[in-house]
Amino acid sequence: MPHRIAAIQKLTATEPHPERIAMFAIAGDSASGKTTLTKGLVEAIGTHRISSFCTDDYHRYDRKERKNLPFTPLNPECNYLEIMEQHLQLLILGQPILKPKYHHADGTLGRPELFMPSEIVIVEGLFPLWSKLSRATFDVTAYLDPPETVRRAWKIARDTTKRGYTTEQVLSDLEQREPESEKYIRPQRAHADLVISFAPVEGRSSLSATILLRPTVPQPDLHDILTPATRDAAHIKLIRDQDGKPVDALHIHGHAPEAASRLVEEKLWEKIGLGGDIPASLGRISSTERSAPLAIAQLIILHHMIHC
Repeated sequence: MPHRIAAIQKLTATEPHPERIAMFAIAGDSASGKTTLTKGLVEAIGTHRISSFCTDDYHRYDRKERKNLPFTPLNPECNYLEIMEQHLQLLILGQPILKPKYHHADGTLGRPELFMPSEIVIVEGLFPLWSKLSRATFDVTAYLDPPETVRRAWKIARDTTKRGYTTEQVLSDLEQREPESEKYIRPQRAHADLVISFAPVEGRSSLSATILLRPTVPQPDLHDILTPATRDAAHIKLIRDQDGKPVDALHIHGHAPEAASRLVEEKLWEKIGLGGDIPASLGRISSTERSAPLAIAQLIILHHMIHC
């Protein structure tokens, strides 16, 4: 009997992935732009190199069940976060997971799906940075932090066109979620290596971006990119973070001349070193709308992915 047990243990032993898995987290509140940012990155490099999933798939209850609960999806009690942590640990070893599935379109829970990690894995959603254990599985982390007025407008537009809600229902949902957003979601900002905020500049309709480049990880060297030729598109300065610590803030101007923004993008793409043209998916908001600040933010993240 002992030799049979040993044989089974040998056959079922978890073997490490032959290549190192690079793990990246993109956290943020509902409708903060996580999926748009992630989708552009995955399409840019291809699913053969990048795979992604959303931590919202770990919701414990469907939309109908949540109507009778005293908490919202922004509460850890509403999610299988311990299972998520286990899955993250398996992924860094290159192991597949049987991931739950949540359908945002109708709020139902689907069949579990087999998720095979690529060499780069992006985990986006409400809770990737919620615990020490989950944070320890990532190489680089980002938090999307748009102003509440912008996020609310995005959430209303998304939920009324894609998820079957009325404007009144979205506003009520936002009010109900606010205490748990403050308690469980926003504190994750403090643990991110990059904090990205898309917001309008006074007097401008286009959105600009500010990226806090925290010294918690090596940040890309931008001295040869932020030159007088690109000054109209982007500049960097030292500011104080929310905790009072100094941090580099990269400001990307949404109202910049297209040629200046394009030059920043081209220089970043050259520094990443993948060759070819800049992928068309970077900066894409919709089939008819593109954002240079979004593209530059994605290129900063992509630099981390390739060179971490």
